[in-house]
Amino acid sequence: MERLLTVKGLTTEFRTERGIVKAVNNVSYHIDGGEILGIVGESGCGKSVSQLSLMQLVQSPPGRIVAGSAEFNGVDLLKYGRKSKEMSSIRGKDMSMIFQEPMTSLNPAMNIGKQMSEVLITHLGTTVAEAMERSADMLSQVGIPDATKRLKDYPHQFSGGMRQRVMIAMAMLCTPKLLIADEATTALDATIQAQLLELLYEIVNKYNLALTMVTHNLGVVARYADRVNVMYAGRIIETGTTKEIWANPLHPYTEGLISCVPKLGQKLEAIQGMPPALIDRPPTCPFLARCKYRQSECHKEPVAELTPVDGQHATACNVRLKEAGVA
Repeated sequence: MERLLTVKGLTTEFRTERGIVKAVNNVSYHIDGGEILGIVGESGCGKSVSQLSLMQLVQSPPGRIVAGSAEFNGVDLLKYGRKSKEMSSIRGKDMSMIFQEPMTSLNPAMNIGKQMSEVLITHLGTTVAEAMERSADMLSQVGIPDATKRLKDYPHQFSGGMRQRVMIAMAMLCTPKLLIADEATTALDATIQAQLLELLYEIVNKYNLALTMVTHNLGVVARYADRVNVMYAGRIIETGTTKEIWANPLHPYTEGLISCVPKLGQKLEAIQGMPPALIDRPPTCPFLARCKYRQSECHKEPVAELTPVDGQHATACNVRLKEAGVA
């Protein structure tokens, strides 16, 4: 598969009254065309901010991208300004994002047809009639009945699941090369969530798109993703194929996330403690206080770099790297 996106050393900070928060800290990864990449971790670990950084949607102030590159289709996205013409032409056309809460992403004062048609008119230069026809067709593809009629409706006239279908349809209007789903089904009940995940999976396969699936649910990733990046405290602490990570988690945090996946007849095992504050982080492992495998050396050693262990499987745990003989 052709390399579509290569991120190197991405670092995004937020200035607060208490100090600088490194929400994304030296993150590097890639995604190939037609691939599904899962990005998992607890709330506040940097998953969403890393993707908003790529889309140049981090609000400034207080946030700003301070380092790194993101080469997409041979172009470094981070060289463009947030409101530049170049970034505006890519965002929504070649890269699209499905946000967690559609009610904050859809304009409540504008009907769905107008919101969707604006995307096509802006990026593809279609006529209003062509844009409305394409919008109705895409609404039908995502399972919204009476699509032509519903173009006249406003966001509040749709249920939560239907609003998210509208967001998926809007993201797909220009058939982007990369689709980013940022916790796109989290706020929905389990049945609707399953339907939308299957819908996303069908769309990605139908159009051969790359999909970045941001979620806190490793069970979802196990079902759909080809590869997984596990994030903690703003860093990627483990990466590999879904099969490798599920069968042999190399980082204690990944092991804890897998233990949190509900299994019939088994008691859930919670990860004790809370994620660390991201202001003035010590140089040691950020998972140290919560780790059941920590050793005395862990309190003295700097946090490990993400290091390959076997094939695509890499981890940032000093203990596991020593066990594997690569540290």
